[in-house]
Amino acid sequence: MIITTGGIKGGSGKTTLAVSLTVLLSHLPTANDVLLVDADNQATASDFSTWRTESLGETGYTSIKLSGVSVRNEVQKLKKKYDHIVIDAGGRDTASQRAAIAVSDVYLVPFAPKSFDMWTLEQVTELVKEMGIVNPDLKSYAVLNKVDYNQKDIDEARSYIEEAEIFKVLDNTLHERKAFANAAAEGLTVSEYKPYNKKAIAELDSLFKEIISLSEKPLQHVA
Repeated sequence: MIITTGGIKGGSGKTTLAVSLTVLLSHLPTANDVLLVDADNQATASDFSTWRTESLGETGYTSIKLSGVSVRNEVQKLKKKYDHIVIDAGGRDTASQRAAIAVSDVYLVPFAPKSFDMWTLEQVTELVKEMGIVNPDLKSYAVLNKVDYNQKDIDEARSYIEEAEIFKVLDNTLHERKAFANAAAEGLTVSEYKPYNKKAIAELDSLFKEIISLSEKPLQHVA
């Protein structure tokens, strides 16, 4: 499965989601090798891999940096070699992100309820529509990230996103927790970082299981 995490706005948690998925995929007993592609000019995913090597001695996956059309061309060449590929495409509508979407099975866009993230929905929706011509089999999903405990805000954000009839909002969400940032700063997922945050671990584990299941079922649009 090829998964791209992307969007139009930075700071919504795309890289943390990408690297967490990469690590968890690499832990699957059926995964021989997982590839993380850093297609973001900020190169935070590459930094994560460096920090992970410093913390653990190795990453447990393969990491490369690509940009522009090279993202599409190289991933097409490499996809038979890897069981899973995760592409961190950054938070802007760039050639790199479009190239990543063109070769992906799943496009994940994190949104934070009650934030400027929601204002970008129209732009990212148009991006998916345009790329649908190139990749008609693409499955597009939204992840509610950095949520608080106001269920009304979560429900309103979910309804607002699904009204666009492009993204299916995943059932599992990630709350705003320092544990995610603290772990990432050491090149770790929350399940590896100590002291353990059981709630953060449970949230990520549930989201991961849901994402893995996406390759097994077709996308059901709201319409």
